Amino acid sequence: MEIIYQPYIDPEYECLIERIYPPWVCIDNDTCKDCTLVKVDSANKHGILLEMVQVLTDLDLVISKSYISSDGGWFMDVFHVTDQLGNKITDESIILYIQQALCAKRGVIAKEARLCLGKEVAPGANDLALEMTTKDRPGLMSEISAVLVELGCNITAAVAWTHSTRAASIFYVEDGLDGGPITDPIRLANVQEQLENVIEAHHEEGEKRSVRLTTPAVGRTHTERRLHQLMYGDDDYEMCRGCDGGDKGHKKGCDRTHVSIESCKEKGYWIVNVRSKDRPKLLFDTVCALTDLEYVVFHALVSSGGTMADQEYFVRHKDGYTLNAESERQKLTLCLVAAIERRISEGLRLDLCAKNRMGLLSDITRVFRESGLSISRVDVGTYGERAVGSIYVTDASGHDVNLNTVELVTKEIGGSAIAVHKSQKWAAHGSSSRTSQRVPNTRVEDEGKPRPSFGSLLWAQLERLSSSFGPIRS
Repeated sequence: MEIIYQPYIDPEYECLIERIYPPWVCIDNDTCKDCTLVKVDSANKHGILLEMVQVLTDLDLVISKSYISSDGGWFMDVFHVTDQLGNKITDESIILYIQQALCAKRGVIAKEARLCLGKEVAPGANDLALEMTTKDRPGLMSEISAVLVELGCNITAAVAWTHSTRAASIFYVEDGLDGGPITDPIRLANVQEQLENVIEAHHEEGEKRSVRLTTPAVGRTHTERRLHQLMYGDDDYEMCRGCDGGDKGHKKGCDRTHVSIESCKEKGYWIVNVRSKDRPKLLFDTVCALTDLEYVVFHALVSSGGTMADQEYFVRHKDGYTLNAESERQKLTLCLVAAIERRISEGLRLDLCAKNRMGLLSDITRVFRESGLSISRVDVGTYGERAVGSIYVTDASGHDVNLNTVELVTKEIGGSAIAVHKSQKWAAHGSSSRTSQRVPNTRVEDEGKPRPSFGSLLWAQLERLSSSFGPIRS
C-alpha cells in the first residue's frame, strides 16, 4: 500500500496562522561582502516559494544561491542576490518593493509596491489578454500584430516563446481609439474570430491550437508563468530529451540540461537534481514547473559556479504521494527540461527602444518578415511613452542572421529604434529582455569533482543564517 505523507491542516486555521504570523523579510547587506541576503521566514503555503522567486526575478536580480526549508508548516529561505552588474542591492526603492511585495497578503500588493524605478513590474494587469498557442512558422507574429491593428487594438505588451516547433504568445491590448479596456462583447468576439483565422492558416488537420481572451482581473497569473502553462498544455515537453547521459550522471564537459530523480524512501521524498547552463530566471522557470505540476518543495539547495548551475530539490506531490510510477518520473523529467529550455532563444537579439505608437510592433515585424527574418522570441512592453524590449531573430530556416541584412532592416525600421544587443554570450543562453551582464567572480568548478551533499550544505547554511532572522512579527 502506498504511504501518503500529508498532515491535515484546517483551511481556516491556515489562514489564521498567516494573519498572526505574516512573512518576515530581512534584507542583509552585512553578512556577505559580495551579495545581498534576502531572508524570508513565514508560515508555509503551497506556491510560496514561487511567489518569492517571482518577486526577485521581476526585478531582474541575479540569484546566485538559495537555501530553502519548508518542513513542519514553516517556510524559511535565504536568497543570495545581486543586481545586473554583480553589486549589492542598496537602492531604497528596490528594497521597499521587495519588503512590501513579499509581505503583502495573498493577491494584494500595496500601491507603492506596484511601481519600482518608474515602471510597472507586472504590466498588463488592466488590459485584455490574448493567449495563443499554435505551430510555429515564419511571419506568424507579423500576421497577428497586423490583424490587431486593423481591429483597432493597441498592443501595450507582447511576450512570445517558441519551443519544439510550437509557439505560445500573450498580447496585452487596449482600445486603440479611446484607450482603456475593450468591453464590447461583439467586438471581442470579432477579435477572437479574426485571430483564430490567423492561427488556422497553414494549420494541418489534427494539430493543437488555441485562442483565448481573458478580461482584466485581480490576481491574474504572472505572464511568464502563464506562458509556461500554455506550452505545457500544448505538450511541447514531449519532444524534450535533455542530456543523453540519462540517470547515469552528467558527463564532464556536457552543458546540456540534465535531470535525475531518485527516491529517499526513509523520508518519503523524491530527490530531483538539475544541472544546466546558468542564466537569468533559471530558478523561476524550474520552480514554476514544480509548482504547476503540484509538487511541494520541502528542502532545496541552488547554486551556480562559472557557466553551470546546480539545483537540488526534495519534493512530494501536493496530495502527499511520491512518484509511484516510472511514467510519472519520466514526465517530471521532461517537464523540467522543457521549462528550462523554453527560454533558451536561438538567433540574434535585437533591443527595441522607441517612442510608442499604435501599430509599432506590426510595422517592425512586417519589416522582419519582408526581409526573410523569423522571430523566435519576443518580450516587449510599454513604459510611459516608450516601447522597450527585445526581439530574437533568425533566418527563415532557423539559422544565424547575416549582419548585413540586420543593418538594412534596422535602417528601414528607423534610426536607433532597433539595436543589436552587444553581449551575445548571454543572449545565446536565453536571457530576459533586461539581460544580466554580471560576470561571475567565482571560478568554474571542476565538473569531475564531487559536489558536497545537500544535507551538509543546507543545514550548515541554515544554522549559520537562521540565527540572525529575529523573532516572527505578529
